[in-house]
Amino acid sequence: MGSSIKMSAPTPHIAAQVGEIAETILLPGDPLRAKFIADTFLEDVKQFNATRNMFGFTGTYKGRPVSVMGTGMGCPSMGIYSYELINIYGCKNLIRIGTAGTFQPHVHVKEMVFAQGVCTTSNYAELMGLPGTFAPICSYELLEKAVASAKALGYKYHVGNVLCSDVFYGVDLPKGKSWPELGVLAVEMESVALYTNAAMAGVNALCILTISDGPDEITTAEERQTAFTQMMEVALSLA
Repeated sequence: MGSSIKMSAPTPHIAAQVGEIAETILLPGDPLRAKFIADTFLEDVKQFNATRNMFGFTGTYKGRPVSVMGTGMGCPSMGIYSYELINIYGCKNLIRIGTAGTFQPHVHVKEMVFAQGVCTTSNYAELMGLPGTFAPICSYELLEKAVASAKALGYKYHVGNVLCSDVFYGVDLPKGKSWPELGVLAVEMESVALYTNAAMAGVNALCILTISDGPDEITTAEERQTAFTQMMEVALSLA
């Protein structure tokens, strides 16, 4: 589906009408995590999407409108959903809440990482045809609020660079120094597409990750779906 095709709501991927999705939206990769957040944290919930079982909901959190929708895995899937949410549905604050693998011995399972910047093995940003290399970074406004929220709640967090990889089973490392040796905190698979689309449209984006696995630690699928509530609370505080 080329970007030159004019789109309108509902789209082939999102069944909502314009106005049914809030300006602030949480974006877990897992659609069942989106349902868990809606059921657990939101009031006056209405489901706006079930197309491809990528569930999306809008409700209120402490009286403020907020939406949540799954994005699937990888940059292409995140790229499609975030593009439509920004350019068709008017979302202004897009907060990915996902899982990541740690790269550092001081970054442990169930701790949060706020992705200030993103390294990548993907060429997603190169498709814009820039005369150089784009550096995907988060919204400082959202980052500052997320740090303040995590501090107030007493949650353990880290801020820094992450790697967005197109490869799950093995990560291609550059010659010479490795990603961990360069101080990269963790690896995930969607942030570059989100940050790039947000930058192109001039809106805010932040990737809040919970470490789900490391060399000697791993979480279950059920824990990844429902138990990582700290990042959900921090993300909701940004609405």
